[in-house]
Amino acid sequence: MAFSVNTNAGAFVALQNLNATNTALATTQNRVSTGLEVSGAQDSAARFTIAQGLRGDVAGLNAVSGSLSNASSALSVGLSATEAISDILIDLEELAVTASDDGLDAASRDALDAQFGELVGQISSIVSSAEFNGTNIISATPDNITALTSPTPGAATISINGVDLEAQATALAAVGLTGANGDNADAAITAITAATTAVNGALGSFGAGANRLEIQAEFTQSLSDTIEVGIGNLVDADLAQESANLQALQVQQQLGLSALSIANQAPGAVLSLF
Repeated sequence: MAFSVNTNAGAFVALQNLNATNTALATTQNRVSTGLEVSGAQDSAARFTIAQGLRGDVAGLNAVSGSLSNASSALSVGLSATEAISDILIDLEELAVTASDDGLDAASRDALDAQFGELVGQISSIVSSAEFNGTNIISATPDNITALTSPTPGAATISINGVDLEAQATALAAVGLTGANGDNADAAITAITAATTAVNGALGSFGAGANRLEIQAEFTQSLSDTIEVGIGNLVDADLAQESANLQALQVQQQLGLSALSIANQAPGAVLSLF
């Protein structure tokens, strides 16, 4: 090999190797700092593109989860209100049966009627306040609940129809326990029975709907979690492996710097010839 002060081939080789080590070290440090092996399309266009598509699926499922959550909240409010009305109907039936006793005097019957009216008024109050985010499924003009089940356009939805329970309160208020003859207990019991049938039907419908929403929400969350794991398998870095690589590359970097330093000193040997 010829001696030259103009061209240092050894230094060129050492510099190329050092640059390659520095590039690999920078890549490894980026993976360690981000936790990602594929953080952009430049790392792996195919894997990054697939991951982005899956992230879009997760975003769509998050929207579905939000829809299910809103529907579940609105239904829970309506269901709780309906259960409260059911409890009141039990109390009303007790009052009506008590009022049917022919041995009661007029004062006792009036007292029972006043209590009856207060409870019927409480039903109306519950109906009017059973609203969540503008949705009331038991009002005189009940809203229906619809929830997404999939981010796919045109996919099936879960629908729960509202039930008018205000009408039951109106019917009970119109009857009361005292009629023209001072005894309207039998008519009140008939109205309470009709109201109970309507409320029990609403409880069955709302309860089944709540169960469907819960099952769908659990499935949606499970599906989202599974896709997240799939994304991780595509783009996440193996930090144990990257840690080992980092240690090795740091040593290679030090050795490369030493090799370059030695190569840079080679032209100085020419001075010994003169």
